[in-house]
Amino acid sequence: MSSNAARATLAALYQARYGADAAVPETTSPLIETLLNHRSVRAYLPDPVSDDALSAIIAAAQSASSSSNLQAWSVVAVRDPARKARMAAWAGGQAHIEQAPLFLIWLADLDRLEQVATKVGDTHAALDYLEMFEVAVIDAALAAQNAVAAAESLGLGTVYIGALRNQPEAVAAELKLPPKVVAMFGLCVGTPDPAQPTSIKPRPPQRVVLHHEEYSRSAQAPGLDAYDAAMRAFYEAQHMKVRGTWSNHSAKRVRDAAALMGRDQLVDALKRMGFELK
Repeated sequence: MSSNAARATLAALYQARYGADAAVPETTSPLIETLLNHRSVRAYLPDPVSDDALSAIIAAAQSASSSSNLQAWSVVAVRDPARKARMAAWAGGQAHIEQAPLFLIWLADLDRLEQVATKVGDTHAALDYLEMFEVAVIDAALAAQNAVAAAESLGLGTVYIGALRNQPEAVAAELKLPPKVVAMFGLCVGTPDPAQPTSIKPRPPQRVVLHHEEYSRSAQAPGLDAYDAAMRAFYEAQHMKVRGTWSNHSAKRVRDAAALMGRDQLVDALKRMGFELK
């Protein structure tokens, strides 16, 4: 690809994220361009994801940083149609879970550390504290995002499924999870269906999320207004059933406990699953 063509491709990626007047940095790399090209995929071809590809994806996941190298995460690969159907039902009927040939379920896993401590004759009281649960959740998220980048570099599509937290105990029973292990989210993986293409979703201008030296509310306001306009246009172009702006949509999602779709009971469920969360 010529330098002019490469620059035009890069500019198109930035414009998809930030709008037609997006500034395009000179700095780039194949990885950055893969990440900029990310979009959520909810329609898949039936082509299986091979064990070889899965192995490469998990190797990328395991290359993510891990707090104190504790490796407090695990992942369950689900291909069985009946099991995927049950997961889809628990996640609110998301049909793409069933359609995707591979469904990865990412776990915050403190059981392994408990077993390791027991094996060497040590105690493990620190596992009962919120900090260790946060370590496990962050480790799982870092690993999963590496997996997404790896999968997309192979031409596969993905979409995260947070709704597994709607019914964490049902998911745990299905996967035979021991105490101190919980599914934090799922990840559909497969070859995108070209008949149902998806678009890159806009993101807020960088001034909304990037602060210099100190946090600033005032610096965000113009960017949020621009983002509302961009997302209203995106919703309409994609024929999405979202009324109003991003601000309207987001406010609805944080309005009250009912908006959490059962996840307002997550702390109680976690405690029943062995997490003390002191």
